[in-house]
Order: sequence, then C-alpha cells, then structure tokens
Amino acid sequence: MEIEKIKSIIEAILFAAGRIVETKELMMMTELPREDIEKIIYDMNNDNKNRGLEIIKVEDGYQLATKKEYYDYIYPLFDNRGVPNLSNAAMETLAIIAYNPKITRSEIENIRGVNSDGTIYKLLEFNLIEEAGKMDAPGRPTMYKTTKDFLKVFGVSSLDELPKLPKYKLDENEQIVIDEIIEK
Repeated sequence: MEIEKIKSIIEAILFAAGRIVETKELMMMTELPREDIEKIIYDMNNDNKNRGLEIIKVEDGYQLATKKEYYDYIYPLFDNRGVPNLSNAAMETLAIIAYNPKITRSEIENIRGVNSDGTIYKLLEFNLIEEAGKMDAPGRPTMYKTTKDFLKVFGVSSLDELPKLPKYKLDENEQIVIDEIIEK
C-alpha cells in the first residue's frame, strides 16, 4: 500500500476515534510494524507543521489534537465548567502522586501534613488520578496513580518526562535541606 494512503488511513482512525489509539491497535488495523507506524506519524507531524492539528503521543498510543498555540481561539467554543481549576492543594497532591505512583492517602497526608480527602476526591472527579489497587497492609488502603488525562492536560507523553526533583537530605529537625543541584 502506498505511504500517502496509509497516512490517510491513520489520520481517519485517529480522527474517528476521538481518543488515544494504542500503537498495537494501529499496527493491527494497518498491518504494519511498530517502527513503520512511528515513522509515518513522525512524517505526518512534519507534514502538518503549518496546520492546526498534530498527533500527540500519550504513553503507548497516539491522539489527534489541536496545537496548543491555538488554544485562545478554540476555548470560547466550549463550556469552561468542565475545565479543571486546580487549587494549590490539588496541585501539591497531584505532584506527590505523579512522583510517587501507587501512593496511599495516608502517605500523601504524611507528606503534606494536612487531610487530603477532599483534594483526592476532586482529582478523581477530574479524572487526573485513579485507583492503582490496594496496598498489602492492614486495612488494605487504596493506592493512587495519575491517568492518561493527566498526561494530556500537562502535555507529557509519560511520567518520565516530568522534571527531575533536586537531591535533598533531612537536617537534625527533620526538615528538608536541598543539596547542590547536580547538573547532568
């Protein structure tokens, strides 16, 4: 099959799906290996440099999306009530969960020093976090992790793209002391 036809097929699949389409799904539908799919999508994004759409990678999948620079033109079309408006407490909790996948509510509260029930419920409601199972401990507390929606909202394809945290140690008062930030 010619390359332009394959590009059109992938574009149609991503547009019609309106969601993240896993790479294995694209491989199955086009009968192409992973490397070919990745190269074709890379080429499609290069073809679309001067257009309003791009194909974004989210974990092991792809989604057709509008480019970020056109947000100001697009957002008036949509009801803003569905857009998460995150408080500082929610951002703190979200950062803790992003850097510590499979963390429990009590561990989050131990780090923050305050009750986090309401914040966790709000993040669950916005689908930015989800349950990651039960810890094998007394009471079997629920563990939390970030979702694919978190990755999309913050514009990263995986948690590995998050900024690295600085090295730190605790002083005699159990307070965090940041060591020199090591440049790589």
